[in-house]
Amino acid sequence: MEWFTPENVIAVLTAGLGVLTSAGVLWYERRVPRRKRIGYRVQMDTPIGSEVSQGRANVRLGLFNETPDMADATLVLLRIENDGSQSIGDEDYTGRGELNGLTAEFTGRTVRGIAVTHSPDADHLMDHFTPAAGLRHEGSVIRLPRVPLNRNEHFKLLVLLTGSHVGGPIKITGGIRDGAVARNKAARPDEKPPLFGPAARSITVALTACVVTLAGIIVVRDDSPPPMDCAKGTLTVTGSTAFEPVLEELEKKYEEECEGAEIDLDIHGSNVGVQKLDSAGAKAGASGSPSMIALSDGPRPASLTKLREKRVAISLFSLVVNDTVPVTDLSLDQIGRIYRGDIRNWNEIEGGTDLEIRLASRDANSGTREVFQRRVLHTNELATSSRDCATKDYADAPVLRCELNGTEEVLAKVAALGGAIGYTELRNGEVPEGAHRISIAGTTPSVDTIGTSDYPYQEIEYAYTYGSPPANSMVAGFLAYLDNYGEEIMRTNGHLACSTPKGMRLCGEGWVIPE
Repeated sequence: MEWFTPENVIAVLTAGLGVLTSAGVLWYERRVPRRKRIGYRVQMDTPIGSEVSQGRANVRLGLFNETPDMADATLVLLRIENDGSQSIGDEDYTGRGELNGLTAEFTGRTVRGIAVTHSPDADHLMDHFTPAAGLRHEGSVIRLPRVPLNRNEHFKLLVLLTGSHVGGPIKITGGIRDGAVARNKAARPDEKPPLFGPAARSITVALTACVVTLAGIIVVRDDSPPPMDCAKGTLTVTGSTAFEPVLEELEKKYEEECEGAEIDLDIHGSNVGVQKLDSAGAKAGASGSPSMIALSDGPRPASLTKLREKRVAISLFSLVVNDTVPVTDLSLDQIGRIYRGDIRNWNEIEGGTDLEIRLASRDANSGTREVFQRRVLHTNELATSSRDCATKDYADAPVLRCELNGTEEVLAKVAALGGAIGYTELRNGEVPEGAHRISIAGTTPSVDTIGTSDYPYQEIEYAYTYGSPPANSMVAGFLAYLDNYGEEIMRTNGHLACSTPKGMRLCGEGWVIPE
């Protein structure tokens, strides 16, 4: 199992952040709140004077308007609370004065009056707010007595001030043994309190980002297991050019889905393929079956007794002609006469035109050619008489016939030469511009009609191995993959897979391909 993957890294980071957050909260609860702490907050700071200096007009009636020197008056409401986890006694204050505990300073303003309120069930606090206990004010400062506060207890100061506008500095100072005095952030009455604090927001955003990232990786990645037919190693696939398009697609899919697999396509024709496999097996000797598969259009030569066959598909082939030839169908008799040289011009066929017939054929290693000779001509083609497919090498040759190494060369030559005819596997039904397929005896090749039509140009495609390959080898794995995942690829390229229900019946020994 591979541990160092993106999703694992994100998962570890998420878990780590969660653990650190939990540890931090635990530490905070165990360490920080255990300290004695007095917090204070400004809950109101509002003008009750005219605020002419600030350009803010207001209306004053009654006492506010009648009291002298109140043009710049402000009201401040302070909340002072024990927000730690321990009670604070009068001996916990460390101020030098015997009575003084805390000092509230309103910079730039003058204290004109003070009103004190307390938290519910804390009437006893009021006994401390007397001049004798230390409550007094002078200028901008209020001296607060050493008020004992149980956990979560608080008191409030409503202070009438003059001399400056709202928003001036307000600070409470004092010492607490093993503790601190600190300002808390308070939401004003007209403010909407935040749902989360800054720390909670940061942690929530970080955890959410980690979870979303992890979910994205899981959704995007492909968790489907590789096919059971996957094997590691290198495999050479050789043989039939008719099956080459299928092999090219399967090679790409197999290498993508099967890590550690490498397939080398070495396509040169059916006869070359089986001969190469036989030679490789003989060379390997006692070391075992070589990692090689040979595809062949039709059965192997009888002399290659060491090769083991597997029927993989029924393949369709067709004739193609140059677009200068208006013919769309030929009978078996006409095809035979053309390839024997009895018909040399297209005007000798009904619907034809005055063009010399040029035969673009495959070389002797071609399985496509062997199938054509066995299923359509019932004889061998004549000898080659042209090297360029355009002119005869000698004038008395019965036909103008050239040989080419592969299907692509045949298609390209037929499309380029007027009057040319050749043969090819069905593939996906496409031919190059300048050429078209023709039917045989009125029958068009189709995968859907295999087994029910009289179309003759078709053959079983064989996969050969040298002896029996090991069950966990690349050879066995690729052949199983071909059966399990190659059906649609084969079908689009003009082959009926033997692994399909219909193919199993037709690929069996009892089926006879139409002659």
